[in-house]
Amino acid sequence: MHTYFASAERTAEKDLQSEIEIISNSEVMTGLLQTFSGLLAILDENRQIVALNESLLRMLGIDDPYEALGLRPGEVLECIHAHTEPGGCGTSRMCATCGAAISIVASLEQDKPIERICALSAKRGGKRIELSLLVHSHTINIENQRFVLLFLQDITRQQQRAALERTFFHDINNMLGSLVVASEYLSKNQGIDMASSVHQIALRLSKEVSIQRSLILNDAQEYIPMWDKYSSLNIFNDLQTFFNNHPAAQGKEIAYDNNCPEAWIRTDISLLHRILINMIINALEASQHNETIKVWLERNADHFFFNVWNAQEIPEKIRGRIFQRNFSIKEEDGRGIGTFSMKLFGEDLLGGKVTFTSSKEKGTIFQLALPV
Repeated sequence: MHTYFASAERTAEKDLQSEIEIISNSEVMTGLLQTFSGLLAILDENRQIVALNESLLRMLGIDDPYEALGLRPGEVLECIHAHTEPGGCGTSRMCATCGAAISIVASLEQDKPIERICALSAKRGGKRIELSLLVHSHTINIENQRFVLLFLQDITRQQQRAALERTFFHDINNMLGSLVVASEYLSKNQGIDMASSVHQIALRLSKEVSIQRSLILNDAQEYIPMWDKYSSLNIFNDLQTFFNNHPAAQGKEIAYDNNCPEAWIRTDISLLHRILINMIINALEASQHNETIKVWLERNADHFFFNVWNAQEIPEKIRGRIFQRNFSIKEEDGRGIGTFSMKLFGEDLLGGKVTFTSSKEKGTIFQLALPV
């Protein structure tokens, strides 16, 4: 049977029952399942569940453990990719970047403990939920047969808190710094224009708090947009000012299109800034030293198109997860929120479309299309 990552082979029913009996008859395994308070499953070499503890059953909402026996982890967790291919969990294109699948397969191949973070999209009760799981796989031999101890820890809240610390306080500090400088200048010069600038920064600060609240609650409807018309030239001037001394821009260049079409765009400026800033930061972080990224605006009769380009290619195996919350190729906690928020705010609130294209020959372009 075809697979894009792990083996699709399943254990024969007779052999599966034999494996379940081996675990049931093992005092060590029975004791571990009864005493371990976290989430624990025991898998066979084909990644099928032969035992699981009470904590995992409660998390899954399953009363009868036999409903889970013989299934693979993604199948009981109701991962949206678990049934994409006939081979089931572990065999789809997305599985090659799944932390749980990588942990289990690597542990079996290397015969040593492997730990990964799994960004899981599941569908339960007709609703899609996003989870972040810390997955630890460890092989063990019982009666000359090899099994995998699969320890799971739900770290969704921790990841969201880390993302809050990383984005919220950083962005708030940037805006507060601007507010302090502007207000200091105002106190010395009493300029009318500067007073207006202070007012605008204070408004942005207030809206930023609302944006971050929406991200933490994972609910775009928590945010109430403030619609107004803004000049495209002013939007690009704001971006240039923001990135003049930004750490991500050090040693790199941002080329803004000098032929940007002058237009008035009806939008929520706080959301638009956040989306474009995330696009630019992602492009800068993906770029090599001395490389240039490009930012430009296009329009047709129906849409404005904000574009951000960099020369690097996004690996094909992770493209399908780019907009998934908590997924990141970087190891630091709190990653995986930028591209997710682009999609959430750009589409659910601004009514636009956030997409990207990527290839080795043409690099990567992220685009926000907003209706005129």
